[in-house]
Amino acid sequence: MSEEANKDEQKKNNYSADSIQALEGMEHVRMRPSMYIGDVGVRGLHHLVYEVVDNSIDEAMGGHCDTITVAINEDNSITVRDNGRGIPVDIHKKEGVSALQVVMTKIGAGGKFDKDSYKVSGGLHGVGVSCVNALSKDLKATVFRNGTIYEQEYQKGKALYPVKSIGETEIRGTEVTFYPDETIFTQTVEFNYDTLANRMRELSYLNKGVSITMTDKRQKDKDTPSGFHEERFYSEEGLKEFIKFLDGNREPLIKGVISMEGEKNGIPVEVAMVYNTSYTENLHSYVNNINTHEGGTHLSGFRRGLTSTLKKYADASGMLEKLKFEIQGDDFREGLTAIISVKVGEPQFEGQTKTKLGNREVSAAVSQAVSEMLSDYLEENPEDAKIIVQKVVLAATARHAATKAREMVQRKTVMSIGGLPGKLSDCSDQDPVNCEVFLVEGDSAGGTAKQGRDRMFQAILPLRGKILNVEKAMRHRVFENEEIKNIYTALGVSIGTEEDSQALNLEKLRYHKVVIMCDADVDGSHIETLILTFFFRYMRELVEAGHVYIATPPLYLVKKGAKKRYAWNDKERDEIAESFNGSVGIQRYKGLGEMNAEQLWDTTMNPEFRTLRQVVIENATETDRVFSMLMGDEVPPRREFIEKNAVYANIDA
Repeated sequence: MSEEANKDEQKKNNYSADSIQALEGMEHVRMRPSMYIGDVGVRGLHHLVYEVVDNSIDEAMGGHCDTITVAINEDNSITVRDNGRGIPVDIHKKEGVSALQVVMTKIGAGGKFDKDSYKVSGGLHGVGVSCVNALSKDLKATVFRNGTIYEQEYQKGKALYPVKSIGETEIRGTEVTFYPDETIFTQTVEFNYDTLANRMRELSYLNKGVSITMTDKRQKDKDTPSGFHEERFYSEEGLKEFIKFLDGNREPLIKGVISMEGEKNGIPVEVAMVYNTSYTENLHSYVNNINTHEGGTHLSGFRRGLTSTLKKYADASGMLEKLKFEIQGDDFREGLTAIISVKVGEPQFEGQTKTKLGNREVSAAVSQAVSEMLSDYLEENPEDAKIIVQKVVLAATARHAATKAREMVQRKTVMSIGGLPGKLSDCSDQDPVNCEVFLVEGDSAGGTAKQGRDRMFQAILPLRGKILNVEKAMRHRVFENEEIKNIYTALGVSIGTEEDSQALNLEKLRYHKVVIMCDADVDGSHIETLILTFFFRYMRELVEAGHVYIATPPLYLVKKGAKKRYAWNDKERDEIAESFNGSVGIQRYKGLGEMNAEQLWDTTMNPEFRTLRQVVIENATETDRVFSMLMGDEVPPRREFIEKNAVYANIDA
């Protein structure tokens, strides 16, 4: 072995402290961005905005700020401004530079880690604006404080110059403008206005008295003061208004909103709830403005307080005497929409996505608050109380019927392969990680899909016609529906756990990709929405675990001689036709059944070339509102939604 080769070998074997790559602060954020913001896709991109806005909301929660503006600029950068105290700019004793620079460039720095500055702070990861700075190509921070305007600019998290004074001012606050780094966010750096506006609306309800204005400078609008498309979100009543907005598309069962706001055991608790004529339970919980969609101790406290108080009242009313079976917790929550918001000084999060609250002391505080609130309401509103108890009795009776229907589903599900639906063409691979199932509209398309698929890992389940609209159906009707039973059985999942009888058990899920494949027309879109509604209401865990996808079959085949290309929209069709020069033949696919097996495989099923859209729940409260509006009884809001989104109705389910 040569001397040089020997040195190389020694280097490989010399695993010492010097070999460990120490990634500190900003470099680590840039190398492992998903650890800090969840992912580097669309969701992570928008999370950058939320982190900056959270700083302003913290100022608002401390009583120092009441106005926040968020703008998507023409170049797709973001500007967030507030009228808070302004980030301190004096020299930080330990770091020897301006406190502003410390906040902007040190992970874990900031007022929210100092209990004297903020009792409670928002933000899921607590990484704050320094993380945003690290993941931005350019960022500029401007501070209005003590009569002076201060400024500092950064590139990829590094300060370009020390904090400097650039003028005088009579106002106060902080303004941050940033442009995401395209080398990190390779999928897209384009912000979606509706995604941001939905979150700003949510924050305005959760922080009453704070004005949040959202502006999109990429869209002109002569009817607004700024000349751009913008909305102002402001709430005086907080959750009371939030629940009216959220439940606006459902028929109310009682005339008022049951609400309370107060402090229990040192924990601020705010609750608002209404009963409607639907058959689903919609609970939305927040901790320090974070949507805790996995629930936690505050949610279990709410359920306990609600169940015990309502049961006590129902027993005393004598309305349960004729029931031959026991009432359960689920029965008290059918047709209930509730929002629970708590502020916790040191929240402990757990669960798969760190959105499940673990603080035990919160459970008793919420339970006590709900108990007092509900007892007072039932006593003061005897008519509403009677209607609620009648609804509970009806729910219990329906649940009793649903249990039998559910047992049928369970029995079919746990059976061997012989118990799978007759129409299911299964795949030969037994490892769920490798397998995918296509839920296909109709027998004709199902037949084509069966011929075109790869039998090793692709299964096909044809669905007959339009499945049941679960938004308007009682639970036992859902479980009795043949198509829905087939979906449960084919997937191998079971309903109900010891903790939650409505939860879905994914342990025996047979396919890790569940693909909805419908015609690219109005009927197909309707069926797609019906299936998505069913998944959102009855199989939400499947969606949250990232197992649900939508196939995108092409709309056109453009041909000229031996040349042929597929198009997924009118623009693509025209561009392809132009590139072919001269006259071309264009075939419009009205449905999947019009394609032969080879075409369907090439365009929609082949993993190498297909496009699958993963279904994600970006904002659970907004998704809930949209599904209830699209699939409920109220026509005007549905018409308005369709007209507004007529060009491309895209529901981020």
